[in-house]
Amino acid sequence: MPTAENFRLEETPIPEPGDGEALVRTLWLSVDPYMRWAIRGDRTNVGEVVTAEVVGEVAATRSPAVAVGQIVVGRIGWQAYGAIAADQLRVIDPTIAPIQTGVGILGMPGLTAYFGLLEVGRPRPGETVLVSGAAGAVGSAVGQIAAIKGCRAVGIAGTEAKCHHLTQDLGFDAAINYRADDLSTALKRACPDGVDVYFDNVGGRILDMVLQHLRMYARVVLCGFISQYNLEEPEVVPRHSVPLALACARMEGFFANDYFDRQDPALRELAGWIDAGRLKYREDIVEGLENAPAAFLGLFTGANVGKALVKVAEPTVAAS
Repeated sequence: MPTAENFRLEETPIPEPGDGEALVRTLWLSVDPYMRWAIRGDRTNVGEVVTAEVVGEVAATRSPAVAVGQIVVGRIGWQAYGAIAADQLRVIDPTIAPIQTGVGILGMPGLTAYFGLLEVGRPRPGETVLVSGAAGAVGSAVGQIAAIKGCRAVGIAGTEAKCHHLTQDLGFDAAINYRADDLSTALKRACPDGVDVYFDNVGGRILDMVLQHLRMYARVVLCGFISQYNLEEPEVVPRHSVPLALACARMEGFFANDYFDRQDPALRELAGWIDAGRLKYREDIVEGLENAPAAFLGLFTGANVGKALVKVAEPTVAAS
């Protein structure tokens, strides 16, 4: 498990953009569980900037692709300013939704939920869709999209307050507190006919248990494994193949980036659902770049509900 002592705040000169690059001033930092995997010792070096997507404002540019003052999303990392190739930036319209949604429901988390559920899980009306990590940015969107598509949505979360949020605020049909409930009994109660689509954000023993409750021809979507990120040795869950085979089920992983060429129509549909009040989102915000480590560590103790964000600065020109 990482600690605050694993992070250091440094001051360096603001970089100058090179040819084809833009200088982006960070407004919002995204904090996501996958970042724990990205900063493993075999994937990053001590002293590097922590990888992360940001919503920022173009402060200077040496590319015709973006203009000064535009609001953009890019992988700048945990820093106040970053120079990046302009073709790696996505310009967002600040009039559609609050700009921080560009790294939330109208960004990677929303697209992950959208494509993971609809393209990999392929739910059909009337089916039961179960999602773990359901109170997080991805999980909460998965359940709501399932409901929009005419499915029965069931969420797994870690507190009664989160379960209440799922059923009362987001319209899930049922929610399971995996810390308080006997998981097998709770699954039978919440999914009496079994699970048609399981969207897995946690891995480990919860995945292993859910596989015992699959319906015939079920689909298991492997999105994340937050329960395993901080273990020195992964949990041994050797029974996967038996229930998958008996249910003639399919288990498949994916990357949202694989659907990059289709993100624009997906974002338009997500925005339409938000505008219609069918897709809701919640943000868990801390302020100050120096508090990014605390926000990140909170992901692994269940501290956040919804999308974890760090507010770094206000835009120069007022935006939504």
